[in-house]
Amino acid sequence: MKQQGELSHYDRQGRARMVDVSGKAATRRQARARAFVSMSPETLARLARNPKGNPLEIARIAGISGAKRTAELIPLCHPLPLTHIDVEARVCENGVELLSSVSTTAATGVEMEALTAVAVAALTVYDMCKALDRGMEITAVGLLEKRGGRSGVWRRNKPCR
Repeated sequence: MKQQGELSHYDRQGRARMVDVSGKAATRRQARARAFVSMSPETLARLARNPKGNPLEIARIAGISGAKRTAELIPLCHPLPLTHIDVEARVCENGVELLSSVSTTAATGVEMEALTAVAVAALTVYDMCKALDRGMEITAVGLLEKRGGRSGVWRRNKPCR
């Protein structure tokens, strides 16, 4: 059993490994994450008139797809049966905020899936708007909350910036 504070993706010889979760109980696990795409006021004003389509809706769908493919993208992540994925994209004063909520009933958590959802959604916003503003920045990618499993509930004390 690993001690708190130890890295779980390494064996005793320091080699990378996939964590064995076969001894863990399948329980309800949830995670929420956030990302932000800062952009110029001009780009923000033109979001609704994007000739490629609605960037916020396409980003939402991309984030959902990204969460489903997390195990293909992150080498040591377990493929999980996701029971719910929600991605919200909302316009703010200086950009677009992306929020994800992911759930499963499995032997390991969905933090990586929630983070992948917002990261892919943010990249999609960038892709959809790059012709207008190559200076956009993707910032504040972070876990907001996780629930379930042995460690219980964890919440970010400070907002992601």
